[in-house]
Amino acid sequence: MDTGKQARAAIKRARAELYAARQFLGRDTQADLSVRIPFDVYFQDPFVTNSNKAYNFDQEFDVPWEPGLTDGPTSARFAVVDYDSGTEILAAAARWDGDLGKFVDTKGKVLDRRNLDSPQFRQMNVWATLQNALDFFEAGFGLGRRIDWGFEGNRLIVVPHAGYGENAFYDRDSKSLQFYYFDSGKDGARKRIHTCLSADIVNHEFGHAVLDGIRPHYHESVFAETAAFHEFLGDLSAILIAFRNTAFRSQIAKATGGDLDKDNPLASLAEEFGRNIGDQDYLRSALNNLKYKDVKDDQRQHYMSQVLTGAMFDIIRRLTAYYMKVRRESATKALWSTIRRMQCMAVQPLDLLPPVDVTFEDYALAVLRAEQIANPTDPDGYRNMMIEVFVERGLLSEVMAAEQKKPTAVFARLNVSVFHDPLSIATSRANAYRFLDDNRRDLFIPFAADVIVTDLSTAQKLTLSGRRLPRQVLLQYIWREDVVLKGARFGRYAGEVTSMLCGGTLALDIDGNKLAWARKPGTLPLIKGSRTREGEDDEVKGGIVRREAFLDALAARIAAGRIGDGVAGGAAGLLEKSIAPLTAERGDGTVRFSLSPHIGIRSDKDEEMGERPWQISS
Repeated sequence: MDTGKQARAAIKRARAELYAARQFLGRDTQADLSVRIPFDVYFQDPFVTNSNKAYNFDQEFDVPWEPGLTDGPTSARFAVVDYDSGTEILAAAARWDGDLGKFVDTKGKVLDRRNLDSPQFRQMNVWATLQNALDFFEAGFGLGRRIDWGFEGNRLIVVPHAGYGENAFYDRDSKSLQFYYFDSGKDGARKRIHTCLSADIVNHEFGHAVLDGIRPHYHESVFAETAAFHEFLGDLSAILIAFRNTAFRSQIAKATGGDLDKDNPLASLAEEFGRNIGDQDYLRSALNNLKYKDVKDDQRQHYMSQVLTGAMFDIIRRLTAYYMKVRRESATKALWSTIRRMQCMAVQPLDLLPPVDVTFEDYALAVLRAEQIANPTDPDGYRNMMIEVFVERGLLSEVMAAEQKKPTAVFARLNVSVFHDPLSIATSRANAYRFLDDNRRDLFIPFAADVIVTDLSTAQKLTLSGRRLPRQVLLQYIWREDVVLKGARFGRYAGEVTSMLCGGTLALDIDGNKLAWARKPGTLPLIKGSRTREGEDDEVKGGIVRREAFLDALAARIAAGRIGDGVAGGAAGLLEKSIAPLTAERGDGTVRFSLSPHIGIRSDKDEEMGERPWQISS
């Protein structure tokens, strides 16, 4: 072996050893030791880059190196497959050059800002953007654990040129993220828009994939609010990840002086896409004045989602103002302090959400509880600030807000008859089931319920200062209750049987303390004892209310013409051009309703209700 080959082999061995010890290395140290690889990617999209050179390519962008990195790009969690359904062409893949530590095109030229026009650059751009987003969610300041997908398998397929159209979507059935392209402008000045080059769109769609992975049964919900929560998380993902770019924050600080009440690119999503399909500056904005009462009876999930996105942006605005006024930080420093805290405040609560039928109130309560766990003394008054925002937006009632402000013990033991060691519960779903079954009465699980452990994981989350929180054991469980659809309001489904999902998410620390317990009760009879358990009457009433709400929501969906029968699949998992936002599939004597791949990458603010075709997408 020549000297050069020996040196390269030694570097590869050293990198593998450093990779194995990466959890003990800071991000900057990982980059210095080549355990993280720098990439040239568009900061937001080509329009933003061309209109303002300050928002050019991300100067700080790097992703973790992996031993199995190969052509595609393909990594442990993503595989780029560049198949165009319109032309039926499978494009050559970006090639990984291990000696260079770079991806190259078909001619061996490095894929960077000097090589933008090849399909291989777009392959690399979307893959690297997704790797960065995955790192954002899985970090200790986020979920503090690995994320499963909402399907069998460990790689999410990424299709950067899925076909011609104003479209992009996450599709569970084909295990893929699909990004389309289209032409915009007048003859002679037409240009091609690639949705895979918009970081906002890529991060939005990935937010759907993340939520489908950690809460797969949200897919089977008839509530418009649950669909809207999906859209909210997609939009919030785009905002928070964009906010982490230092050059971008500096520009925002310079343009606004830290006053985020002014319209700015931070609050705006997918500029290039919005300008070219809707003649507007952006697709949606987080700067809005919507309140929950304005959207609660709506059917349009993108429109509904904006009230929750607006609430979280209100928190961003208030945090920034607080850091500038109270801590006397510069606008640039205050924005950095804000985004560091928002990753913890907004992402960590996702693990405390119920396993089915999430509402905006569920998320608000999870946000407040996660902050209490991480910051129990709260010297800066963050919880009260967030409570005020949630009340102003109508996401929490005054009564609920008052409950949240009452002094309580931060941690309490879970009151069950049969104690199980949380670490033992965490070892297997079988152990978790025995814990649930042994304590059905205390956990309000009906004896007749066929309870299923749908997810079991442990998480090591961090505080803002990098301090480790107690390791969390996260247990999700559900059961189904048959519901007969009686009455003309259920249209063609009248007389059929469907199922309502019930269950809970239980978060424990390793000492058996209850961190959170979010439940969605049902109406099957609970197990009776010699005494009534605390909260039992409320659980029974809550189940009755849920059942009625479920039936009302389904009837409203049917009346609005928002349910179609089945989803017709096409080549490479692509879908037909027109589908309904909900689908109904029959089997085993029941009908099951579920979300279609997410509808309408366009704003749906002005959509009309009624029987009509629907364009698929985000």
